[in-house]
Amino acid sequence: MKIAVVGGTGLIGSQVVKSLRAAGHQAVPHSLSTGLDIITGQGLEEAVAGADVVVNLSNSPTFDEASIDFFRTSMNNLLAAAERAGVGHFVVLSIVGVDQVPQLDYYRAKTLQEEILTAGPIPYSIVRATQFMEFMDAVMSETAEGSTVRLPHTPIQPIAAAEVAGTVAEVAAGPPLNGILNIAGPDVYTLDDLGRITVTVKGDGRSVVTDDTAGMFAAVPGDFLIAHGDARIASTHYADWLA
Repeated sequence: MKIAVVGGTGLIGSQVVKSLRAAGHQAVPHSLSTGLDIITGQGLEEAVAGADVVVNLSNSPTFDEASIDFFRTSMNNLLAAAERAGVGHFVVLSIVGVDQVPQLDYYRAKTLQEEILTAGPIPYSIVRATQFMEFMDAVMSETAEGSTVRLPHTPIQPIAAAEVAGTVAEVAAGPPLNGILNIAGPDVYTLDDLGRITVTVKGDGRSVVTDDTAGMFAAVPGDFLIAHGDARIASTHYADWLA
């Protein structure tokens, strides 16, 4: 199959392309660096031409309210072009619990992206993943002050990006789910405890203080970021990934 991977040069996208090619598919990465602008539409028709599947892994440059316009415009542009090109399957990567956290602008934006996809004309699959292990450093830097990192006691279930990419590639190569597949890491931590594990293993030297007002995830109530029900559980443990 020919599979157009939008956002195909990023952390997840590059691994999705590699996995699909290893399985014998014609996976073509598209991004701003390859000449595709999904906001203006530049390069869009060429990107989806002849594609059997479109995988959308693009991401907003910001996590604030502007992300809502980004996902609205990009999804409408991509879906319209894909429909004209006769694409038979459209895949999006989203977030576990995304529709349960309207307090976060970015989560509202990703929920809108899902809604546009499900209301659209093309058979679809949504893969929702928990937080990537690779993002822990960025999460900690957001609330770092000198030798202290403040993190909330929010439960999370981190997953390795490689396992997310493998699942996205598998779904893209299969029939449309016309639904949602949830994937998560094997262990549940609170974010502050995960921070303590991280600085200890890395010999970071900073201390982690519990602060339920600190950072983006402080706005998440309860265990909405944890996978429930029939979620697929990945095999990589955070401690092993750190090692």
